[in-house]
Amino acid sequence: MVATLYGSRLRSQASFRTSFLADVLGQVLIVGTEFLELWVILSQVSTLGGMTLPQVAVVYGLGALAFGIGDLFFGEIDGLSATIKSGTLETLLIRPVPMLLQISSLDLSLRRIGRIVVGLAMYVVALGIAGFDPTAATLVLAVIAPLAGAAIFGALFTLAGAMQFWLVDGREFANAFTYGGNYVATTPGAVFALPMRAFFTFVIPATLIAYAPTLALLELPGPALIPTGAGWLGAPAAVLAWILAALLWRAGIRRYTGAGG
Repeated sequence: MVATLYGSRLRSQASFRTSFLADVLGQVLIVGTEFLELWVILSQVSTLGGMTLPQVAVVYGLGALAFGIGDLFFGEIDGLSATIKSGTLETLLIRPVPMLLQISSLDLSLRRIGRIVVGLAMYVVALGIAGFDPTAATLVLAVIAPLAGAAIFGALFTLAGAMQFWLVDGREFANAFTYGGNYVATTPGAVFALPMRAFFTFVIPATLIAYAPTLALLELPGPALIPTGAGWLGAPAAVLAWILAALLWRAGIRRYTGAGG
């Protein structure tokens, strides 16, 4: 069911090749511009949060890759308020397909593949330049980290969508945790003040998406609250985030009584 639903959405968009290529190029330029900001900063100082440019590139590439995958499959959920206000949610409720699956695939956009491709390329190349010395354990972490990060972002998007059963116009508030989490995930966590670092580690686990795994992969010392071993906590954090997201989503569905139209 999942493969059929997502596959039909992807094939319909791939048929418009010019539009698809233009959208992908746009995403590539966006990711490149975002990283350029970090490069400009590092052109003025030797390190950022104790990291050199190649090490920062690993963090950024891994974060961008994880966010790109999460955004591709779950990015539409944070726009649930529009679905509620339009009355579309009622039509989805009567279909014999899980609600979360339907909403996540309503506007599945292939243009987001551009961020995934650039993030993956930057992640792999930067690891080589930064001096990654692979072992069996670190190779496993290198593969698991972007998938765990994508799962965390997926849970954050689901939480953001579920909140809109109570905050109908709360998309911007929810975006502070999804897109704000993306900003934190692609930035070395050591640059943030201790309270903010604690919030984005233990409440919104954004530093566990890319920064902490990078510390473990490159065997770098971590700052307070984020030791090197925290790089292995991405998968457990994703499981906990999804448990919370599923509970809140279920509570929101049960609370929903209709758009009133």
